[in-house]
Amino acid sequence: MDIAIKENDHPTTVPRSVRWGILFIVVMSVFMSTLDSSIVNVALPTMSKNLSVSSGAIAWVVSIYLIAVSATMLLFGRLGDIYGKTLVFQIGLAVFTLGSLLCGISASLTVLLIARVVQAIGAAGLMSNSQGIITQVFPDKERGRALGINGAFVALGSLVGPSLGGLIVDFTRWEYIFWINIPIGIIVILLSLKLLPHSGKKMNEKVDLPGSLLFLTFIVLLFGGLGQVQQAGFTSPAVIISLITSVILFCFFLRREKRIEMPLLDLSLFHSKWFSISLVCSFISFIAIFCSNIVMPFYLQDALGLSPKSAGIFLSIYPLILALAAPISGYISDKIGSEILTLIGLCLISIGLLLMSTLNASPNYLAMGMYMGIMSLGNALFQSPNTSLVMSTLPRNKLGIGGSISALVRNLGMIVGITLATTLLYQGMSGKVGHHVSDITTAGTSAFLFAMRIVYLTAFVISMTGAAITAFRLFSRKKERQ
Repeated sequence: MDIAIKENDHPTTVPRSVRWGILFIVVMSVFMSTLDSSIVNVALPTMSKNLSVSSGAIAWVVSIYLIAVSATMLLFGRLGDIYGKTLVFQIGLAVFTLGSLLCGISASLTVLLIARVVQAIGAAGLMSNSQGIITQVFPDKERGRALGINGAFVALGSLVGPSLGGLIVDFTRWEYIFWINIPIGIIVILLSLKLLPHSGKKMNEKVDLPGSLLFLTFIVLLFGGLGQVQQAGFTSPAVIISLITSVILFCFFLRREKRIEMPLLDLSLFHSKWFSISLVCSFISFIAIFCSNIVMPFYLQDALGLSPKSAGIFLSIYPLILALAAPISGYISDKIGSEILTLIGLCLISIGLLLMSTLNASPNYLAMGMYMGIMSLGNALFQSPNTSLVMSTLPRNKLGIGGSISALVRNLGMIVGITLATTLLYQGMSGKVGHHVSDITTAGTSAFLFAMRIVYLTAFVISMTGAAITAFRLFSRKKERQ
């Protein structure tokens, strides 16, 4: 029997058991969608052989997913505000599950890439409305904990993908990386039909389709340009043209959004300085964190000589601590407020990054595990309270677009962090050996460690900048309350 809950119901009228059932649906959906952004990485060599394509071509299986998710996220957030967050979430979940099926039965790279776009569009639909649904059904005293659990599963999806993908490829075929989503997706869809709040009346508003097209083109050119930086460098004409054109298109997009009556991106949301500052802090944190995430596997396997399995086990320290600490962080933020926890969290991330910059070719593994643990704990303390701050500043009729902006900022932080880290890494190695380096193994351990230190110190400075901004937010909000 369906639970008769509407989207405009007050959170306190939603039974506690139903609220946590809704959270289970949301976190499982978000976990699957974020998992699929990274789980295929380890399977790319196998997929390349089976589909008879080059390693450069098969890399598009990863890139096209991230591009399609980011390019359509604002659109689905806006659709959620107009037609109902639940309806768009459920359609997104169904499309994602269908896309997973199509990926698993693809016999060529072209079909696989089309299927990945379908999968990514579904992921954008559910990811852009997940935070809005949680904010809508949970009262203030429980919202931090709920968003903390959701944040933990977002991070887990991104972090456990490579190790889980490796296990699946080792024991089965690469197609099961996608097929595993199908039974989970069907179960979650059925649960969502029973538990999620029913969408209310459609708002009498229109979707800004020209603005959506401008934003989509901006994202494609931006991510495409950044994706070529490692191989071609920032001085490449193709990279320069792509990035400059993307900036111009983004300016046109903002100009249009300011002028039309019903914009895709409601710029008035940014009039709230706390909404804007919290998004900046989130962006900074993901840049710093993903600088580390992209470097660590190379350090463990290429510099220290660990096997992929041993490296995967060691890397599991981070998501394990995050999964345990994030819900506790959200619970504490419900009791004492979010600002102080976000400051402590970014300070711990900064300390962890600084300690990681001291690693060498013969590290103390226990100490290294502790450094990763400090970073993970800091991430757990920061993410869920910061997300709670972002969503608490939004009116109820803007939760869809607000949640999609938050998710988009997270994705942008990831890609900027990865691009920054790889650029610094290869430029640092090239400078150390005195010639251009395109492969870590040819540069040597000494050059790699030199460049890795640059990456970690840069990430430390970025993270400390975020900590300074959170400190400003903390003391400014304290003054407001006095």
